[in-house]
Amino acid sequence: MKKILLCFMAATAMTMFYSCQPKNANECRIHGVVPDEKFEGKRIFLVPFYGEKNANTVDSVEIKDGKFELTTDSSKLYKILVDLRFRMGVQSLLVIGEPGDVKVIIDSVSHATGTPQNDSLEKWKVRTEMHNRELMKMRRYVAELQSKGDSVQAKYIAQRADSFHLVYKNYTRQMAKNMKEGVLHDFLKDMFPLTYQRKYPDGRVVTMNADTHEEIKQ
Repeated sequence: MKKILLCFMAATAMTMFYSCQPKNANECRIHGVVPDEKFEGKRIFLVPFYGEKNANTVDSVEIKDGKFELTTDSSKLYKILVDLRFRMGVQSLLVIGEPGDVKVIIDSVSHATGTPQNDSLEKWKVRTEMHNRELMKMRRYVAELQSKGDSVQAKYIAQRADSFHLVYKNYTRQMAKNMKEGVLHDFLKDMFPLTYQRKYPDGRVVTMNADTHEEIKQ
């Protein structure tokens, strides 16, 4: 009797152990919050950033009680989008299908955190938004100076804007280099290549520095 009881207890323990394990160790679980009540009952979409967008590759779910959940077991870069008809004023969000739980907020400024790559993507996103705001201010100032005929000051501010943008490009390049591999690495490394090819009318193809736009001598 004691042996039967021990076997039963062992079997129960094993059942409990396996039932507590995740069904898919590679699954990315996206837990989203949408604070604005006007989106209640609307659909939200998980769309591949690259490749085909169709019924087989796009997932969607209804927003209920200001929340939604999406899952994927594909290590890809995705974009989270509210239904096109209600998208005005809502920031679409990049998210990486990385194993684990990702916490998402969809609002005028959206956020995704919770896994290593998504945490790094969020830092890059914040830096990018700051950079874009400041760069736009500088370029508007350049246009204002030019309209007033102050070409000297306009040229100076334009050079500062170029230097500011170069710092951001190098920040993005360094982040990609530090990550070494992964979805975010692949996304960032292709954003600001160091060189590009230029073809001349005579058929010559030369390598150019992507920052200075000067030819790199072979």
